[in-house]
Amino acid sequence: MKILVVDDSKLARLSLIKTLKEHEPSAEIFEAENGLIAVELFKNENPRVVFLDLTMPVMDGYEALKLIMSIDPKAQVVVVSADIQTQAQAQVLALGAKMMVPKPINSDKMSDILNRLVF
Repeated sequence: MKILVVDDSKLARLSLIKTLKEHEPSAEIFEAENGLIAVELFKNENPRVVFLDLTMPVMDGYEALKLIMSIDPKAQVVVVSADIQTQAQAQVLALGAKMMVPKPINSDKMSDILNRLVF
């Protein structure tokens, strides 16, 4: 299974990938540090799941989410953000994200996320 992890923080990406590998050890994981790279990787690799941060340089998560959903309306995007405001959550869900979860994601939270997605 291909998974795309998008966050401008290398530390946040590595932490998320470590937790992901505990649950999906055979997953092929791609990384992007901004939304522009994420959209290109999404087009080229067609990942089953995208973990997407919102606040990033070059292209933010909102714009990347719009473009990803325009490429594949069935894309499974999980927004992972420190911005847990109700307005942000409503906006990403309206744009097509499957869910929004606050950073950081621990093992239990990852298990819950993966169980809620469709594979």
